[in-house]
Amino acid sequence: MKRSRSALAPASFEALVRVRRMLREQAASPATLHQAPHKPKPQADGAVLFRRAVADAIPLPPSGRADIARPRPKPVAHQRQADERQVLVDALSDPWDWETAVSTGEELLYSRPGVPTAALRKLRRGGWVIRGELDLHGHTGDEARIAVAAFLNRCMIEDRRCVRIIHGKGHGSKNRLPVLKNKVRHWLMQREDVLAFCQARTVDGGAGAVIVLLKSSSR
Repeated sequence: MKRSRSALAPASFEALVRVRRMLREQAASPATLHQAPHKPKPQADGAVLFRRAVADAIPLPPSGRADIARPRPKPVAHQRQADERQVLVDALSDPWDWETAVSTGEELLYSRPGVPTAALRKLRRGGWVIRGELDLHGHTGDEARIAVAAFLNRCMIEDRRCVRIIHGKGHGSKNRLPVLKNKVRHWLMQREDVLAFCQARTVDGGAGAVIVLLKSSSR
């Protein structure tokens, strides 16, 4: 007599069905087995947050004015300027016998040793073209001394050979004496770059001005 095959129990059959279904689902979507872990979204930076905060802001209408940046002032070396002014003051001293210098009324006339007589004669006749001018009206003695030194220094740098210095006739000074006139004469004689000077012609200021001949700065 032949044995009959025993049928599977219902519970075992249902388990097989579930396993088969799971295998099919995994075969249909294999990417699900290797999904990357969830990463948090990056937080917005400050600029993004600011734009979001002012998204409803209404910009002001244009004013029509140019926005020009103003240059910052350069630093001023006050101590160096004070030292340079003091050098100018010390470079030109007043005459020792001041009373004698003030009382004299002689014409301003001077030439450094070695300067040809013809050069001084030409200067007195107005043969040199005046290239610069300094007016000392309203200056005190100390102010005039600084102004004369600075003016002559600038003329040497710019190679101005012949210049005029207006010192006035002294009508507005005490006792109506030509104080600045004699001071200027003494200051000019101390300058090595001054070759000669003389009283100006009438058309150039007469007794109230002096014409100065300077060395050439190109030599």
